[in-house]
Amino acid sequence: MAQQFEDSFQRKFYYLRLSVTDVCNFKCTYCLPDGYHPSGNKNSSFLTLPEIKRVVNAFATCGTSKVRITGGEPSLRKDFTDIIHTVASTPGIQKVATTTNGYRMAKSVEEWQAAGLTHINVSVDSLDPRMFHQITGENRFHQVMQGIDRAFEVGYEQVKVNVVLMKDLNALELPQFLNWIKHRPIQLRFIELMQTGEMDDLFNRHHVSGTAIRNQLIADGWILKARANNDGPAQVFVHADYQGEIGLIMPYEKNFCTSCNRLRISALGKLHLCLFGEHGVELRDLMQDDGQNQALIERIQAQLQTKSVSHFLHDGNTGMTPHLASIGG
Repeated sequence: MAQQFEDSFQRKFYYLRLSVTDVCNFKCTYCLPDGYHPSGNKNSSFLTLPEIKRVVNAFATCGTSKVRITGGEPSLRKDFTDIIHTVASTPGIQKVATTTNGYRMAKSVEEWQAAGLTHINVSVDSLDPRMFHQITGENRFHQVMQGIDRAFEVGYEQVKVNVVLMKDLNALELPQFLNWIKHRPIQLRFIELMQTGEMDDLFNRHHVSGTAIRNQLIADGWILKARANNDGPAQVFVHADYQGEIGLIMPYEKNFCTSCNRLRISALGKLHLCLFGEHGVELRDLMQDDGQNQALIERIQAQLQTKSVSHFLHDGNTGMTPHLASIGG
């Protein structure tokens, strides 16, 4: 193995978030409220399977053990199952995850599992079908829930469910969510609404801190679980009376960035050191043949030395990210 990817603050990077498309078929209020619109560059195309293979291999060579395939909606790619297989076949990669809106899960999750998908995150922002429709712009609540049921049927021991907390919309549903996971092996992940370039007004109206939920959980006997080195940023809580777990993702909390262990590759082949960074670093020119592997590793290593200590969201600096779909959330 080559030298572990590490930045100037001694943070090691075990986790790659790989976007394979920025296209999405939902219109979530906090991400793409007006639906997907292609970028202005007509010549741009998403990473090919050989390019994906090379960049994942470079990361695996330098200690990355987990890859999350993201979008947009990654399952919109016709070769999504092939992408899973390519990532899962890379020596050194132990976890292959995806984040999906779930619309194809009931039909395809068995195929994804056979290809090597080990972990699934599904976005379900409300357990009320009408509120789900209001937030996502799509009347597909029951279809998504059938997909979660199907995942358990084919053998997944746990499904993670992402909920973006929004004041006056779904933030009052905590009791329903807790009841839902009492007898289901679901890790329910409450994610604080994050401010991006196009979402200032929405953020100001609907942001709610996860701190109150954490305090309530602790008061009710939930206990913080230890993190693995390739886990995401959630603070995960468990309770003896619940089969499910609760994860809290609170990017505005002090020291959130101290444990950063993940890097991002956009669907167009740019390295993003932070979800809220100023720009992406072009890597695609070094993904064209296997002989460029060392040069690709060296460029990533060099850029890591420029990674900031924090995202500076506390200061209202949201970077250049226009919306979360643009680089895979």
